[in-house]
Amino acid sequence: MIRDAVPEDAAAICRIYNPYIEQTVITFETEPLSVEKMAARIESYRAHYPWLVAEENGAVVGYAYAAKWRERRAYRFAVESSVYIDQSAQGRGLGVLLYQELFVRLAAMKIHAVLACISLPNPASIALHEKLGFAKAAHFTEVGWKFDRWIDVGYWQKLLGQ
Repeated sequence: MIRDAVPEDAAAICRIYNPYIEQTVITFETEPLSVEKMAARIESYRAHYPWLVAEENGAVVGYAYAAKWRERRAYRFAVESSVYIDQSAQGRGLGVLLYQELFVRLAAMKIHAVLACISLPNPASIALHEKLGFAKAAHFTEVGWKFDRWIDVGYWQKLLGQ
């Protein structure tokens, strides 16, 4: 089941997200988030864009959301998307389902461009995004520093309604 996230989902979302912070370069955050901080983030993002969760047997096992891509007014029809799946639930198509619903919601808001920033290398994330119609649009070399090494990122872009 996919539904709108609520601040009460913050503990489950932290359980999913914090291992990515602590163990991977998939996110450039470096400190685990508290439940309170995550609840505030959910509220803040949901004020403008969708934040969805996937549930299995009553437990949150993944989430996806959109956020403002840039501040300038002309960027108002572009968003950055993110999707995270619990490590125990990966490979079952939840990322596709979350993103498909996110795209429906964004299209209804007249969003035109969805951008995804992917730390490189990350073949699983690239495969997911390309399966959903994203195409690589940019590559930035050594823009992140985590775990005592430089990390590249790429941007993948999808135009909605095409």
